[in-house]
Amino acid sequence: MSFTKSGPLTGRVRVPGDKSISHRALMLSALAVGESVIEGLLEGEDVLATAAAMRAMGARIERGADDVWRVHGVGVGGLLQPESALDMGNSGTSTRLLMGLVASHAITATFTGDASLSKRPMARVTDPLGTMGAQFSCSPGEKGNQYLPIMVRGACPALPISYRLPMASAQVKSAILLAGLNTPGITTVIEPVPTRDHSERMLAGFGARLDISTDADGARVISLHGEAELKPQHVIVPGDPSSAAFPMVAASIVPGSEVRIDNVGINPTRAGLIHVLKDMGADITLVDERIVGGEPVADLIVRHATLKGIETAPDVVPSMVDEFPILFIAAACADGTSIFRGLEELRVKESDRISVMAKGLEAIGVRVEELEDGLIVHGSGGAALDGGATIAAELDHRIAMSFAIAGLVSAAPVTIDDMSPVATSFPVFTAMLEGLGAR
Repeated sequence: MSFTKSGPLTGRVRVPGDKSISHRALMLSALAVGESVIEGLLEGEDVLATAAAMRAMGARIERGADDVWRVHGVGVGGLLQPESALDMGNSGTSTRLLMGLVASHAITATFTGDASLSKRPMARVTDPLGTMGAQFSCSPGEKGNQYLPIMVRGACPALPISYRLPMASAQVKSAILLAGLNTPGITTVIEPVPTRDHSERMLAGFGARLDISTDADGARVISLHGEAELKPQHVIVPGDPSSAAFPMVAASIVPGSEVRIDNVGINPTRAGLIHVLKDMGADITLVDERIVGGEPVADLIVRHATLKGIETAPDVVPSMVDEFPILFIAAACADGTSIFRGLEELRVKESDRISVMAKGLEAIGVRVEELEDGLIVHGSGGAALDGGATIAAELDHRIAMSFAIAGLVSAAPVTIDDMSPVATSFPVFTAMLEGLGAR
């Protein structure tokens, strides 16, 4: 599919529900006793993989004609042995969090995934879950890491642990906390760098007991009291800020644009891109700020603006780790040079996002320098990018969408080799762009 230089983008859009919250809403609803109701659930392939896995382990999950999902849970400790392997598709979040759930139940589950997911390292979760008593069988990969397919034998009772995260990872934190739900005693996670806190907010909302404090080194300490009894909830999922990033950057770089994006989650642990774009000179206004289902939400009005190069601090990375590919596109259109460091995590996402973005940017005429932990991008000063290339998205939805946006400001069309991975997180992406006037 090709994307080509467009006139002003105008209109009002609503992006799909937050993927992180959607995964967690399904999992915790499936562990509550009774019926939970979920509105605004992201119906992308990743989240549907989570729904299928929870069904396979005993939960009754139904989507109504009103687009509202209803989940009848089995209770903490009530997960059933799945009859076949759990196919996670491309979803790293599903895989790592569900490993946490299985780790403290007396069941065995095998996790499989597509070619992209099967290259993503899993030792970051299997190591701490192993200390809780879970057992893992898989073929070891490079540097002693572990990769799918993986068979997980849960421990019941599991052992509570206190675990200090060696890297900033909400997935690892969440996997351990979810394992702690069915573990006697107190399970503690210490995170030196705060990461997205959707798990803590939602666990508390479902009735789990958590204690959150700060230690002498300034690290955040989350302690979960095990053998929890979760109560069913009515969950309203806000719009995904990682999805909102694409129309946000598009409106910022396409001259004459003005776009309103409704119902976007602005959780402080996820709002890094808004602040970075504003520092670059973006014209972004937050209106009707409110709390929905325990999460801060606002509508965003974004107008075209002249952007300038920026150097981001490494401590901003956890609050926008998934948004860096589209930020690189914004930097390519900015005036001056942008420097991005502290991005080692991007090398183990759906693709090596640093390397793939660097190659793609060079192919459309942007001068870049690849670093071990980041990228230096020399902007066009607002001039159209060259374009005229076919981008290999490497089965990565965010790579595909980022270069689609680049095509809207390129002199020659930018072609994406495969847009199908976009269905994992943003099924209506192309229709949304066309509705705003993109070509």
